[in-house]
Amino acid sequence: MMPSDVVAAREAIRDLLTRYTYPGDRGQVAALAACFAEDGTLEFPGAIATGPAAIAAALTSGAPDPARTFVRHHITHPQIDLAADGHTATVRSYFHVISNHGPDHAGVYNDRLRLTPDGWRFAYRQVRIDWQAETSLFRPMASR
Repeated sequence: MMPSDVVAAREAIRDLLTRYTYPGDRGQVAALAACFAEDGTLEFPGAIATGPAAIAAALTSGAPDPARTFVRHHITHPQIDLAADGHTATVRSYFHVISNHGPDHAGVYNDRLRLTPDGWRFAYRQVRIDWQAETSLFRPMASR
């Protein structure tokens, strides 16, 4: 890959990470699920789903918590490793979440990405929770 192609790919991947996060914080699960390839998989504590429709369903299962009115995911230090072919990449990012009660939970995203006709998409995203506040507004998720 030419250096300019590497820079463009990295920026497009950062854009994908953002396009996943903003809708997730606002409960727009269809927009979040659209960040996945048609055969893309999301794995998070207690669930695994493949394909945008199944991912959207997994994220909307269960009753919403009316106390959870403020959620912000903050993504830091994405380590982007592009494959030599320029069509796949792995990404590892830290994240922490702030909710109504302050710091809520934190962990790591482990991603495999693929360049599709629609742009970069998640082929696989694993959400690992490393820490969760006792006052978390989310169900218990931290790895023990």
